[in-house]
Amino acid sequence: QVHLVESGGGLVQPGGSLELSCTASGSIFSINSMAWYRQALGKERELVARVTAGASTEYADSVKGRFTISRGGVQNTVYLQMNNLRPEDTAVYFCEVIGAYTNFRSFSSWGQGTQVTVSS
Repeated sequence: QVHLVESGGGLVQPGGSLELSCTASGSIFSINSMAWYRQALGKERELVARVTAGASTEYADSVKGRFTISRGGVQNTVYLQMNNLRPEDTAVYFCEVIGAYTNFRSFSSWGQGTQVTVSS
């Protein structure tokens, strides 16, 4: 099994910054990609940013130039640096990890979500 622990959410004023982190642990052989999604109240979950094992990244148009996804530091950890936050960034942010178990079977795991609120 794979367990994801997210942290870093909170309340911030417009224009402020937050950094989210997500660490995956368990019977992991390899990780293909790590991503952040978000779901605002009454809306569907949407991809915010993704980073692959080859370090390729993709971003939602709404966050390009403001958010940066990265891997590093602690093993199997992904970070989302969010700058110049806007009220419309308010949502629950979820981490998703896609990879393979030590028995080489593939998995896709989700974190429990962390609330980000941008308000004055």
